[in-house]
Formats: sequence, structure tokens, C-alpha cells
Amino acid sequence: MCLPLLHPFIHPAFHDVFETMTFGDKLSFLYVHALDRLKLWHKLPVFLGLTYLQQRRTLHEKYSLVNVGTPDRTPFNPDDYAYRTDDGAYNDPENSQAGSQNTFFGRNMPPMEQKNHLMNPDPAVVATKLLARRTYKDTGKQFNLIAASWIQFMVVLPSPSLVAHGCPLKSFRFYSTKEVPTGGEGIETGHLNIRTSWWDGSAIYGSEGKKEAKVRTRVDGKLKIGDNDLLQHEVNGIAISGDIRNSWAGVSTLQALFVKEHNAVCDALKASNAYLQEEYPDLNDEELFRYARLVTSAVIAKIHTIDWTVELLKTHTMNAAMHANWYGLLGKKIKDTFGHIGGPALGGLVGLKKPNNHGVPYSLTEEFTSVYRMHSLLPDSLKLRNINTNPGPNKSPEYLKEYLHVTPSLYIYIYIYMCVCVCVCIHINVHNLVSILIDSLNSVRMEELVGITGESTLNEIGFERQVVSMGHQACGALELWNYPFFFRDLIAQNVDGTERPDHVDMPVLEIYRDRERKIPRYNQFRRKLMMIPISKWEDLTDDKEAIETIREIYGDDVEKLDLLVGLMAEKKIKGFAISETAFFVFILMASRRLESDRFFTSYFNEKTYTKRGFKWVNTTESLRDVLLRHYPHTVSKWMNSTSAFSVWDAPPNSFNPIPLLLRFPS
Repeated sequence: MCLPLLHPFIHPAFHDVFETMTFGDKLSFLYVHALDRLKLWHKLPVFLGLTYLQQRRTLHEKYSLVNVGTPDRTPFNPDDYAYRTDDGAYNDPENSQAGSQNTFFGRNMPPMEQKNHLMNPDPAVVATKLLARRTYKDTGKQFNLIAASWIQFMVVLPSPSLVAHGCPLKSFRFYSTKEVPTGGEGIETGHLNIRTSWWDGSAIYGSEGKKEAKVRTRVDGKLKIGDNDLLQHEVNGIAISGDIRNSWAGVSTLQALFVKEHNAVCDALKASNAYLQEEYPDLNDEELFRYARLVTSAVIAKIHTIDWTVELLKTHTMNAAMHANWYGLLGKKIKDTFGHIGGPALGGLVGLKKPNNHGVPYSLTEEFTSVYRMHSLLPDSLKLRNINTNPGPNKSPEYLKEYLHVTPSLYIYIYIYMCVCVCVCIHINVHNLVSILIDSLNSVRMEELVGITGESTLNEIGFERQVVSMGHQACGALELWNYPFFFRDLIAQNVDGTERPDHVDMPVLEIYRDRERKIPRYNQFRRKLMMIPISKWEDLTDDKEAIETIREIYGDDVEKLDLLVGLMAEKKIKGFAISETAFFVFILMASRRLESDRFFTSYFNEKTYTKRGFKWVNTTESLRDVLLRHYPHTVSKWMNSTSAFSVWDAPPNSFNPIPLLLRFPS
């Protein structure tokens, strides 16, 4: 295929990579590139949109995976590890340490050295002028605070391990990420992941043996849970769970829910004792735990795939795509009846005959964690709901009229308002003042929901009120000027949940962190994903104020634009809560988390999961199903929406007689 003849059609940024492609890949690229130039793929009928996504994902599997480190080729028998290990090791038959704790983050693109530009432009200026929240912008009925909590439950961002140097940002300090020699070719240093990379439920089980031991009861395979259906706590107030670092009450609520799910699986397996004793004699605590972990982890992965993501990317095309990842284009009924048929397209990624890492050892990547910086999803406060009254329209509960956890800061808040009233009493509308005070009384500031303080607050609120309140509150939009203010002065935590002495300015730190970790800036990031780069700010956004402020900070140099700013400023596809740039990393990595894992491929069967456990996974379709299992009254009374990740008073999905693959995307 002659490149010069295609020069006018192919963007200059891709001439070099195009030359390295096979003939088949060149055809795929030309198809994808044509639709990109026309900005058309997301407007096509569903089946054609899926064709585009499949071709793009195939290209990324070949050109957007970069290994970091040296694989461990020590042979082992996978049948000796027919369970998820505490540190994630012994999953990949060809690389025993792939995806395990303390292995390297991989890459989706070569690192971009920025050591001479770490402070250009000043991260504090970027954060203050472009990220800091002005007024709260939410996602409407599409996404709620349970959905915002879920992403932290799924992906906990890498944390620094060394104090490096004083930060020039007032009293804040940067914590640098430890550079470790990789021992491999190409990329000489990398960063270790202190957690496992697999979809293995490590948020509740932990990523190493000591943490796993702490959360277990050692009776019937179960995990520790409080009598109030919330996590248990140590004497110092730190929650007992798999991952507690930099957590908040929303994540703790989900951890508690899935501890209950794990324990329910244990009960179900034990109730099947007659069957299990035939096939698995002398089933003990350890075996019950292992089976329950497999089942619960698969339920979590399935919910993320066909429930959470479908609400995040709310179009018919993505609904079809995510269900195809799990069930294949043939659908659930065919798969449940006949098992996995055909390859990944027809039968889905789950249940493949063998895992596929596309020649690169599995790991989460630096770029994946960067595009999942989604702190703007969080509001400034959680508005508590009264669950002791009758539902209103669309099962909406009224706001609670009193605040259970009155803090000193609240007294100060009320005092200030009283002083204002005294000063301008003749102009104050008493009704408005009362409304403001009541609003402050039925809201919990996010500062009171973080860390040890958050655990105490959650215990006072209770599980049911917390989950109903989160379900009925929309989360924040991923846009400019919507980064929560409380993150500007955050108390960071150590791995064990204890608080660090130095506060951090999170948006500033995230800008700095991407530069320090050699993540390409926005425009180069797009090039490496084979996306057409921007040439002027108007290509990025139609918002004139945003363009003016971006130009004030970055001038006219589009190459200087930081990734996080670009992701927040980028024009969104209709129905998408995230940017298209972030989405293209997602379609690669979300699929990879399934197809690289033998417990979702060759070992996804009744033998590995037990007959009862396998059925449990196959019959659980959503977070709503899990909530119904444990809190049927709460769901029936307060949830009107189809998905637990939508705002709960949203109308349920309406019946559509047109087959999904034949629909248009919206």
C-alpha cells in the first residue's frame, strides 16, 4: 500500500506508524481514521459503531501496549492455583508474577520525559484557574454518588512512597513516586503497583497475606462485618477492609455490601453441602473462602462491565459493546444455553478457551490510572435523606431535617450566618435564612466523610440511609472548574489508613504527578492513541471562557496542555460522562482485564467456581441485583431507576422493540 498516494488522507502524525503496520492493520487504520476525520463513529447504527470499536481496539492491542520489566518465566501448574492468591501471583501460566502486587505498571505509550518542564506552567496556577470548583455541576439523572464511589472501589490510583522535596506551593509538599530499575530493555525505570492489577476484589480482600488475614473470620470462609452491616474497625477507628488508603464513606459502604455478598456466597455453598461433598470432600474454611472470593470477584467485574460502564457511556452502541464483552454478540440466552461459541466477538471475552495478553504481560498502565483521575465526580456534601417516611414522586425520599453528626465547623458556620443577620438584619429574608440553615443540617460535608472521621460519621448515618442518600444524589460532571474545593487541602493517608502529617493539594498534585511519571501531555497522548491531535484551542472546546483561560495559561502552544485539563475541557460525545480520549484507553484496558485473566477465560467454569457459585455469577446482572439480595425492602421502596448507578428517582428504561444491534446510538 503506497503511502505517498495516501498522504493527503492520513494525518501527518501517523505516517510513521502507518508504515510499520501489516497490510491488514493498514486497512483497519484507514477505516478508523476515516471515521475519526468525519467525527462519525458514534453516530452510526449500533452494528457499524461496534465494527469501528472492534477495529480500534485491535489496533490498540498491537500498538498501544508497552511492557515494563522482565517477565517471570518460572513454570508452574495452573491447576495447583485454581484460586485467586492473596497477592495476585500465579494467574498467568506464562508469567507467574503478572498483575501481582509490587510489579510494574505497564504503559500504553512510550514515556515522555518532562523533568525540565515539571513546573511549566505552574501546577498551582493550572489547578486554581482551570480545575477548582466554582459552582457544582452534576450529571443530571445519568450518574449518582454510588457510581462515583464505585470507580474508586474498582481503581485506586497509585500512591507515592517517598517524600522528595519541598513543594513551591505554599505549605503543600509533593511526594515523589519511587523510580525502580526495571531490569528490562527499552524502559529503564518504572513504578511499582502496591496493589494487585487483577479484577480480584482486592478492595475487600487486600493485596497481600497480612491484609487478607485481618479481614477474615476463619469460620466458614467468611469475612468480618459489623452488626450494623458496616465494616468493623480497629481501636484507632481505622476500617478493617482490604484497601482503606485515602478512602471515604461511599467506598466503605460498597466494601461492606460486598463483604455481605461474599458471606452470602459462603452460606449458599455451605447449603449445597450434599453436592459439594460429592465433588469436594471435606470442604473447609479455606476452600469456602477461595470459592466465595472467585464468585464475588466475578460478580464485581460483571457489574462494572455491563452495568456501571453502560451508565457511564449511555448510548445503545456502548450498551451493546459492553454486553458483547461479557456475553458476545450472540447474547446471554445463547451463551447460557450452549456455552461459549466462537471467538471473542460471537461468544465474548469471558469464557475464552485460554487467556490472551496480546504478547504483553498483563498489568494496569500508567496511562490508565491517569485517565481515571475522576475526583470531580464528588460533590461538596452529601445530602441526607429521610428513610423513615413514605416515598415521594418516583420513589424520592424527602431530605432529612436534622444532621446526625454536628461538628465544630458547623457551629462556626451557623455563627457566621447569625453575625451576618445582625449586620444586615433589615435586608435578610428570614425564610431564606432558615432554608440555608436546614440545608446545612441535612447535609454532611465531604470533609466529614473522609478517612477515620468518615468512618465515624458513616456509623452514625447507617448503611441504609447512606446508600439511599447516595443513590438519590447526582454526582459531579467531569468538566473544567468542577474539582471539589475540599481536595485543595486534603489529609493524605498511609497504606495502613493512618494520617500523614502533611496536607496535599490534590488537583495540583495530579497535574504534577502526570508530568513526573512521564505521561505525555494531552496532544501527544492523542497522537499515541492514533487520535487526530488538536491544532488550536477551538478544536478542543466550544466554551469561549475556557478557551480564553486556557490561552492565558498555555499561550497558543497546544502541545503544553496538560492531560487532565484536556480531558476535562474536551467536548463530550452525547451520553458519555467521560472524554473520548479517556474512553479509547478504556476500551483497551477494560477488555484486557477480562481476556488476560484465566479466571474469566479458561478457568471460568463450574469446576473452578462450583456449580452453585457459577450459577450465582451467571444470574447476577447488576448492582441492583446485589442490593435486592441483601436489602430488598430498600430497593423496592426507594429505587425507581433500572440501574443502581443512575439517580434513583430517574424513570426506568422503557421497552424498545427494535433489536439492540439495529438501533441508532442514542
